[in-house]
Amino acid sequence: MKTYTATPAEIDKKWILIDAEGIVLGRLASIVAGRLRGKHKPTFTPHMDMGDNVIVINADKIQLTGNKRDKPNYWHTGYPGGIKSRTTGQILEGEHPERVVMQAVKRMLPGNRLSRKQLTNLRVFAGPEHTHEAQQPEVLDVKSMNSKNTRSA
Repeated sequence: MKTYTATPAEIDKKWILIDAEGIVLGRLASIVAGRLRGKHKPTFTPHMDMGDNVIVINADKIQLTGNKRDKPNYWHTGYPGGIKSRTTGQILEGEHPERVVMQAVKRMLPGNRLSRKQLTNLRVFAGPEHTHEAQQPEVLDVKSMNSKNTRSA
């Protein structure tokens, strides 16, 4: 039996809308990463961009379990002694809370050229409005997939 390999003509990309309000960050990121790669499709081909376009709204209302809100995120400016840090809570309360979701999804994808291309199919918005109504995205209800996807506190 031959191994199936999808061709660019056979790829069908859809638009998916996910509301992140009350959903645990890691669980959301793993679902979004799988959708971006196309692993939910029976015709999945690892070396092709088969994934859907994903829109995440309400990224500022994401939930974190444990003490992850106090976990520092480090980066370096490139200058000597230029290490900086902010906690995840500070980023969520700051000007760009969608960066927390973007970074979590980015780290769940493999580190190669194809993953960087697939990451361009992700759009994250801090509030409930998004600019892609014309694409008529299908709503994916992540809360009903598993009871553990939402934080019960």
